[in-house]
This record gives sequence, structure tokens and C-alpha cells, in this order.
Amino acid sequence: MASSQQWMMTAPPQPSIPSSTNYQPYHQPATAEEVRTLWIGDLQYWVDESYLQSCFAHTNELLSIKIIRNKITGQPEGYGFVEFVSHAAAERVLQTYNGALMPGTEQTFRLNWASFGAGEKRHDAGPDHSIFVGDLAPDVTDYLLQETFRLQYPSVRGAKVVTDPNTGRSKGYGFVKFADENERNRAMSEMNGIYCSSRPMRISAATPKKGAAAVPQQYAAARAYPAAYTPSVQSVPVDSDVNNTTVFVGNLDLNATEEELRQVFLPLGELIYAKITPGRGFGFVQYVTRASAEEAIQSLQGTIIRQQPVRLSWGRSQTAKP
Repeated sequence: MASSQQWMMTAPPQPSIPSSTNYQPYHQPATAEEVRTLWIGDLQYWVDESYLQSCFAHTNELLSIKIIRNKITGQPEGYGFVEFVSHAAAERVLQTYNGALMPGTEQTFRLNWASFGAGEKRHDAGPDHSIFVGDLAPDVTDYLLQETFRLQYPSVRGAKVVTDPNTGRSKGYGFVKFADENERNRAMSEMNGIYCSSRPMRISAATPKKGAAAVPQQYAAARAYPAAYTPSVQSVPVDSDVNNTTVFVGNLDLNATEEELRQVFLPLGELIYAKITPGRGFGFVQYVTRASAEEAIQSLQGTIIRQQPVRLSWGRSQTAKP
């Protein structure tokens, strides 16, 4: 799949957009047999309605496409809805596309019915059993993470690497879903410390935070990976010293090492140092350039290091005089 790899390393696909698709408002079904809308998830940050239209328009049964975006930032939330002319048309697409490679990528389609009523058929019925996977290398994709586990555990339903919605960069952690609880439990012990790309994975149970925002009823099946898992995006705090290149790293696990800190921050630019104050739960990272520090504060905010989301802000050089 050399061509697929090239797509992922270069710009996202630029599809041609058919002009014949007749877009209609979302149709809320009254019964299970009226359901004609599919949920689509695990979408990369660049995926938009035009790309999805190019994927499904040739069926000649497409009615509408909607990608859900954050109301504040306007950035895609990683999922959306595709409506077809009938339940039968939607079911044909679900059966044909779910698990198949998306055009121009190494990622598979993740599809499901958009809502579930009493008696409605669900092809992957049963609870999902998820694990948290931390310390991921920057180049790990959804597909690579999924296949790393699927080779050992056939019940893997999918994987999601959490990315920054502004830059598309990995935040260094993700989630893997299993249909079989026993396989999930085995993976937590058997895969902990196993390499995915260039780093050993750190694995624990995936438990959503309490108080996650409710999903509207018509989008009942919307989230495969709830917003409660994903740290909120923050703008870069104001700092008056234009020469400051030091980032304060708070909420560090007490067992985190300076080498782990360096691995997380190095992809964004050349480092002068990465230091941790022993036993205090915080540290400092200094870059060569101001631009690298700004990008780190914005794109790495909330990155998981040893199962804790770090808090980033401007720091003060640890080599400067008080």
C-alpha cells in the first residue's frame, strides 16, 4: 500500500465533488425500520463533507452529510452523520464499507447506525470494552494502533489516537476498543510495555470522567470516544517577554522522568533542556526558539504523560538568575 502511505505523509485527498447530490434536512426516524442515517467516527482532522461525499455519492442513494464541529472552536469533533434515501440503502453501505479502507488513507471506515431503538438490529451488538494507551510516538496513526492490537486480539473494533484539532498532531495517547472483555483484560497485561512504532506503550483501563456532556437524542450513538477523554483546547497564554522560550509543565506524575519529558516535547523543536523538580509534580522545558515553545503550549496542552494530563504555561528559564 505504498500509495496509501504517500497520501498520509502528504496533503489529504482532494476529491472531485459531484453536483447532483440533493441535500435534505436530517430525518428523525419514528421506527427502527425508518432509520436511514449512519454514524461515522474516528475521522481525521482534515476530513470534511466534500471528502465524505466523494466516498459515498457514487451509490446514487446519498441524501446528506453532516460533520459535527465544536461550537466554540469550529473544529471537527471527529465524527458525523451520513443520511441515505432508505434504510436498505444505509444498510448496504454499512455492510460494504464498515472496516474497509477510506480512499487515500491507511484508516478504515468506522460506521454504525445513528440511533438505536427497541428491536433495532445492531451488527456489533454488545458492550464495548476499551483500554487507554499512553506514551504513543508522534507517528502512530489510528490504523497502526488498531493493527498492533488486532494481530493479537481478533475482537478489536477500532482504535483512536487523540489529536489536537488545530494542528492534527497526536497528543501522545489513544484508546482501543474490544468486543470481548477477556481479550481486553489480556491486552492490558500482555501489551503493556510492548513497542508501537518507536516507543513502548503504557496501558490502563479507559474510564470516562464523570459529568461528560450529554449527546442530543437524535445523535444517541454519536461518540465512540467521549469528549470527557479529550483535554480542552486552550490558546497560548500571554507572556510579555518575547525572548522567553521556557515552558512550565505542571500536573506531572511523580514518577515521570526527564527523558519522557524530552521525548514528548522534542518533536516540536530543538530543546535546550528538559528538567523535572523531584517530588514536586512539575518541570520545565526550554526550546531554542520562541515559536517552538508557543506551539508546544498550544498543541501539547493536556498531553498524557504516565496517565496524567499535563498543564502547560509559560515558565522561567532555570538557568537565569532570580
